[in-house]
Amino acid sequence: MTIKLMLGASAIAMMAFASAASAQDCPRGDLDKRFCDVDGDMVADTPTDESQWLDPDPLVFAYTPVEDPAVYKTAWADFLTYLEEKTGKDVLFFPVQNNAAQIEAMRSGRLHVAGFNTGSNPLAVNCAGFHPFTIMASKDGHFGYEMEILTYPGSGVEKVEDIKGKQLAFSSPTSNSGFKAPSAILKGDYGMEAERDFEPVFSGKHDNTILGVANKDYTAGAVANSVMQRMIERDVIKPEQVVSIYKSQTFPTTGFGVVYNLKPELQEQIRDAFFSFDWEGSSLQEEFSKSGEEQFLEMNYKDFWEVIRKIDAANGVSYACE
Repeated sequence: MTIKLMLGASAIAMMAFASAASAQDCPRGDLDKRFCDVDGDMVADTPTDESQWLDPDPLVFAYTPVEDPAVYKTAWADFLTYLEEKTGKDVLFFPVQNNAAQIEAMRSGRLHVAGFNTGSNPLAVNCAGFHPFTIMASKDGHFGYEMEILTYPGSGVEKVEDIKGKQLAFSSPTSNSGFKAPSAILKGDYGMEAERDFEPVFSGKHDNTILGVANKDYTAGAVANSVMQRMIERDVIKPEQVVSIYKSQTFPTTGFGVVYNLKPELQEQIRDAFFSFDWEGSSLQEEFSKSGEEQFLEMNYKDFWEVIRKIDAANGVSYACE
């Protein structure tokens, strides 16, 4: 399966601008031909040519579109104010509606700092030059979430095999827990494939799937349980409205980072903002403590996303930018 990224005019212009990397012979692994990976860390190297550095003002930030963007504009308000203090730049919150739009915005140079969801990270890294360096974690350092398959009480679905002949809701093709992981697990562990064994539908976002199952619009749905937990804490749904019939291993959660060609000094200022931010009493703590997340933990793409790359390989996913 190939996930296609539709490029707008701005993206095409950025591609024309891009790169010494595309014109030179350098190691790049799965990265787009615009990039190089000389140090082998699986993310694009920051250009050595200063003329290729970005030093934008304002900085544009976007959080992965897992729920209503308005919720997260408020949640990120305190951090973005702190980011302004650390960088000396204005910071704008970009309310993206889907994963493809978020990736295209970074690829075209319109998005500079972002949190990409688990499943989108490899495509963002390889197609857009995303440099993830941190994830959210609990105070004791625990991080991650599980994919759960939900149904509603009285649906007639009591175990995974009962989904056969019925409807299963996914969020989007680029989502790990909302599509890629459940597809690999259903095929590998249960011999079940979309279209042949069940009817797949796409809700667009995790919260749409969760609400759809809770309201009996979908027979079953695959979701990230961290999103479900926050929705329960906000009384968007009641716990008794859904029943979990499958829970996966733990996956890394949203990865935060910058576009590869930001000015190095600016990259360091942004990193420092993430790791020095005081969560206590902040709007971030108010929202994300609902799913047990209360600090930023340093990580790297090569190690933390290995399991996700394996799931992609099992699903035949290509990271080619098309």
